[in-house]
Amino acid sequence: MNTRQLLKVAVLTTATAVSFLTPVKAQVNVTPEDYKVALSLQKVIESVAEKVRPAVVDITSVSTVKFQHPTIPPEFRDFFKEFGFPMPQFPDMPQEFERKSLGSGFIVKVKNGWAYILTNNHVIDKAKKIRVKLYNGDVYTAKVVGADPKTDVALIKIKVGNKKVPVAKLGDSDKIKIGELVIAIGNPYRLDGSVTHGIISAKGRHGLGLNPIENFIQTDAAINPGNSGGPLCDIYGNVIGINTAIVRNAQGLGFAVPINIAKKVMHDLLKYGKVIRGWLGVYIEDVSPEVAAKFGIKSGVIVTKVIKDSPAYRAGLKSGDIIVTYNGEQVKGVSDLQLKVVNTKPGDRVRLGIIRNGRRETITVKIGQMPQHEIVADALSTLGLSVQKLTPELKQKLGIPDNISGLVVTDIKPGSPADDAGLKEGDVIVSAGTEPQNLKPVKSVEAFAKLVEKAKDSGVLLKVYRNGFSFFVVLKAEE
Repeated sequence: MNTRQLLKVAVLTTATAVSFLTPVKAQVNVTPEDYKVALSLQKVIESVAEKVRPAVVDITSVSTVKFQHPTIPPEFRDFFKEFGFPMPQFPDMPQEFERKSLGSGFIVKVKNGWAYILTNNHVIDKAKKIRVKLYNGDVYTAKVVGADPKTDVALIKIKVGNKKVPVAKLGDSDKIKIGELVIAIGNPYRLDGSVTHGIISAKGRHGLGLNPIENFIQTDAAINPGNSGGPLCDIYGNVIGINTAIVRNAQGLGFAVPINIAKKVMHDLLKYGKVIRGWLGVYIEDVSPEVAAKFGIKSGVIVTKVIKDSPAYRAGLKSGDIIVTYNGEQVKGVSDLQLKVVNTKPGDRVRLGIIRNGRRETITVKIGQMPQHEIVADALSTLGLSVQKLTPELKQKLGIPDNISGLVVTDIKPGSPADDAGLKEGDVIVSAGTEPQNLKPVKSVEAFAKLVEKAKDSGVLLKVYRNGFSFFVVLKAEE
C-alpha cells in the first residue's frame, strides 16, 4: 500500500465521521476502489494477527513480598519520652504475602524439546513460580534462562517435548522508520491475544528513567498493563520490538525495546549465561548547542573524568576531550555513545574522533568488558540521581561543616523518583539503610548503589543533611 492509498483511506475515514456528526446535503462519493484500499489495510492487520497471535503467551509470575513491621526510630523515641506522649502502637500484620504479576511474552525458538520465550525482566523479576499459558490453552511452568535488568529483557523456557508450537519471526529494528505501521499483540488486563495497531511515533527515545540502557521505540499503538513482554510487529508479521512501558496519565504513548537489543541479550544469555557489554571508562556530559557552535560540530560529548586503568585511560583519552565520532559515526549525545559502547564486543578496537585543544584527532581504543561496579552503579540512574563523595574541597565550597560526611547530590532529574522524594542538589546523604535500625554511614558511591539495588522493591531510607538540618526520605524506584 503506497502513501497515496493510505491518505485516501484517512480522507475517506474522516469524511465519513464528519457526515455522521453534521447534517450536510452533499454525499460522500465512495468508489469501489476506495473500499479496495481500506480492505487491503484491513487484510494486512488480519494477516499479522493470524500469523503472530499463536506465538504470544500469557505469563503469570508469583513472588513473595516481605513486609517489614514499622518501628519507631531512636530519635523519635526520645522525643515521645521527653514530652510524655504515648508511644504509637502498630497492629500485628502478616510478615509476607504473595504477589502476582501479569504480562505477555512470545516464543522465539524451539530446541531439544524446550520452547524459549522473550519477555520483560519486570514481568518475571524475583518470581518463585512462573506460569505460561499458550494460545491454545495449554499451561506450563517456566524456568528462567536469564534476565537483563539494564534493558528490561528476560528469556524463559518451557518444556514442550515433541509438541509443535508456533514461533514468532524476529525482524530488524535498525531498519524501521518513523511513521511505519505497527501492530501490538498481548494480554492486557487478562484479555488474551488482544491486537492494536498504530504507527512508530519516534525512535531512540531515552532519558525516561525506566531502564539504565534506553533506546525505546515510541508508538501510539494502544499498550496497557499486561501488554508488557508482548511483541510489536511490522506489517509483515516480523517482531521489531518488545512492548515494555506506558506513561502514566498519557494517551497514545507506548514504548518498546528494539528487537535487535533483545537479540543480543538472548544470544549472550544462551552462550555465556550473562550479558557481555563493552566498557570505555569515562564520565561524560552532552555538549551544549553553544559549545557545539563554537567548535563547529553538530553534536558530541565532553569527557569530564577518565577512570584510572580503564580502556580510555590506557588509550590516552583526557578530561576536556570532546568525542564527536565513534568508528566514523556521529555521536549524538551521552545516551548514544553509551549505547554504542555497550553494544561493542569487548576486545574490539574502535576509532574515536575527538577535539582536543581545538584540534581534531583520532584515538584508537580497545574496548574492555564492563566491570561489576559499573553495572551496579547504574541503579542510581533509574532513580534520576547523581552523587559523589563529599571531599574537603566540596565541604568548603558548599559551606558544609567538617563533622558532616557522606555523598553529596550533584544532579536531580526532574520528575524522577529522587525529585519526587524531595532531594535537591547540594544535599548530603549521611546514612542509608532498609530500616531505621540498620542505618549505616554512606562511605562510597558503589556501596550506596548496591544498597539501592538491593532495596529497589521496598525502598531505601536516607538520612539527609541540608542547611544545618537533618531529615529522612525514602527513595524508591517507580513500579
